[in-house]
Amino acid sequence: CDGGEDSSLRYTLCKKLWDTIKEETESLQDELNRQILEGLLHFIKRCCSGPRHTAGPWEARMRASEIPTAALVLGVNVPDHDMTFQSLCELLQQSVTPHVACLQAKECGALKSLMRKVLERLVGSAAEDEEEGDTHPHPKGAHCTLATLCEWYETKSKVGDPKSSTPGKKRSSEEEPARPPIVIIFKDLEAFNPRVLQDFILICSRYVEQLPLILVFGIATSPSTIQQVLPHSVSSLLCIELFQSLSCTQHLSTVMDKLILTHYFPFKPNAKVLQVLVSIFLYHDFSVRNFIKGLKLALLEHYLNQPLSVLCCEKKEEVELNTTQLSHRGLESVRQLASFRRYVEQQQPQEQVALLTSDQHMKETCKKLLKDLYKYHKNYYPVLRCLHALTCSLPRVPLGKQIRELHITCLEGNVWEREEYRSAMQLLRMLAKEELLRQLRGCQDILKLCRSTKMRASLERLQELLDQFERMTSPAKSMEKKTDLFQLQKTLLEMKETRRTKKLSGFEILRNEALDFIDALVRSHLVPPETQPLHEVCYYSSSALLRRHLNATPRTSIQTALSSPYHYLQNDALLTEDGGVSNAAPDLCIVHKLHLECGRLINLYDWLEVSRGGNHGDIYARFIQAVSELQFLGFIKSTKQKTDHVARLTWGGC
Repeated sequence: CDGGEDSSLRYTLCKKLWDTIKEETESLQDELNRQILEGLLHFIKRCCSGPRHTAGPWEARMRASEIPTAALVLGVNVPDHDMTFQSLCELLQQSVTPHVACLQAKECGALKSLMRKVLERLVGSAAEDEEEGDTHPHPKGAHCTLATLCEWYETKSKVGDPKSSTPGKKRSSEEEPARPPIVIIFKDLEAFNPRVLQDFILICSRYVEQLPLILVFGIATSPSTIQQVLPHSVSSLLCIELFQSLSCTQHLSTVMDKLILTHYFPFKPNAKVLQVLVSIFLYHDFSVRNFIKGLKLALLEHYLNQPLSVLCCEKKEEVELNTTQLSHRGLESVRQLASFRRYVEQQQPQEQVALLTSDQHMKETCKKLLKDLYKYHKNYYPVLRCLHALTCSLPRVPLGKQIRELHITCLEGNVWEREEYRSAMQLLRMLAKEELLRQLRGCQDILKLCRSTKMRASLERLQELLDQFERMTSPAKSMEKKTDLFQLQKTLLEMKETRRTKKLSGFEILRNEALDFIDALVRSHLVPPETQPLHEVCYYSSSALLRRHLNATPRTSIQTALSSPYHYLQNDALLTEDGGVSNAAPDLCIVHKLHLECGRLINLYDWLEVSRGGNHGDIYARFIQAVSELQFLGFIKSTKQKTDHVARLTWGGC
């Protein structure tokens, strides 16, 4: 922090909260990856274990020389794939085989480089664990072939892999195969050169008798990518099994449920900040990992720039302790909050005087208001989930299909004043009994998890309504019981008369009563957080600053740095009276200023003379370096129109 009052405490609280969020996120990531990774491990173990793996020639164990291949569809959130593949490699090395090679397209542009990387990952990594004097073949540039890999693998199989056995621990043949497979992972299949990939698979197919190879394709788009990259003559050599991961939007919803839509974490982004984070996720990279980084940045900014963030703690005991230890300066900061000023205006004159003059009374009031804010969050999220459970399956989904959309709507203002809310309530009042009961039972399940006093009272009332629904007998069932034709005719006439006079049935009255109860819950507990005193303690609202950090504009930053270097360097020697570029500025800034004064073509000699200004020494080397840097940044380019000239690539002047 900036070294101000309570800065060390704010740093400690921020770090503690972030460590908790990080731990929860990693646990959630492992839980989400567990299902797909367990299926993948089972596939690899099934391919390399049992009699098919340990006995007989390899062609007898492999159908038509096919290579077992797992197609792992991870989605377009490419930045998140690294964690998944890292977990996969660790699990494979722990439970299946130490021979794992993970490849990226950017390092395998040609077949030779791909072969070299495979041997480096397998032979090189294994050689690091060998003792001195061990003579295993190492990958040399001229010997990076699968034949070399075969020799190394045969040697390793005879000698025994020290990683594959643990002293004092016995494993079954399924857990520790006699010949551990060689797993080669292609992290980004779409980015690989198709020709290189085809040649590699063709070569591997010739070594299936000697090497128990298993391939894993990391796919970001769709399984049809395999047919697009590999022709039938190559794909027919693979025995492919498909594995589908959770979609990135579902992953985001799970993360938000765990970190944001809960009262356990005190830090909250407001509506605009949450919109910035979600819009970057939806329209840029679909990366949950980057979403969490943005949340971390907001957390750091909040604890850095909000002195009262010392009251944003995970435990109520810490809040009370820090409130008691607030200094007079901290209490004055509380008195300056807009939400607290509104609260003071609503009090009696005597109470207003006490709040503005007595520090002790102020501390007790802060404790009470922060406790009320905690209760507000404890009631807000269950009611939010109930409203989402009721409306997410409606036609046209008026309030949004995802709970994050509904949450943002509630943060922006009174949700019951919106047309979408009124439309949703009208649709709910048209639901049939079975559908309405199903949704109300969903609300009941949500409220059962709450320990708040108000939520327990709401649960009891909802249970009473559900019991009344259960006891009610629908008109259709009454007609089914009547077998007398006269009675049936009489009942139909009564129903017709009821519709004509618009008299509500018992079910309709009870349905309206249940929905009025839900509406009362919404109006009572889904008020925006801005209505709560001291909400600034927990809510971060600098959406513009966060957007500048996350949606950086490199061109604007470069222009600012070159035209006004003081903005970043904060060196007083760079200040000038006219706001221009000082002679003490870096060479690149001076050259950039002079190039703005030139036309479309710039004479390098004239440019040098103006830049030199009578100085000699190392000016030539500095000028050449500055011009090269300006060309690298994209402001100029070489041209053949005139000798010793360069062309401008930008418009405008000083």
